[in-house]
Amino acid sequence: MNGSVYVLNKGVNKSIEFKGLKAQYIWFLGAGLVALLVVFALLYILGINAYLCIAMILSAGAILTANIYKMSRQYGQYGMMKQLAKKALPTAIKNNSRQVFFLLED
Repeated sequence: MNGSVYVLNKGVNKSIEFKGLKAQYIWFLGAGLVALLVVFALLYILGINAYLCIAMILSAGAILTANIYKMSRQYGQYGMMKQLAKKALPTAIKNNSRQVFFLLED
């Protein structure tokens, strides 16, 4: 016998991917679809025509899916979080006093 009897998991550090969606975008799409289901139920309960509700939800779902796939391709696994973190950084630090430099010890 050559080799180990144990099967190795070769995808330990790989990100989750489902039909082209990577990592957190799977959750975004799922949450968006659940939200669309709730909106459909509310519109139907309010008495809006069922065919109009279906048309609105299908078009909103298509737009949602297209945008999520676009973000997944554009930003990748961690890119969107990096972009949001980059926007949170200040462009400049202003100090109107020299007092902070006098408090530094040599």
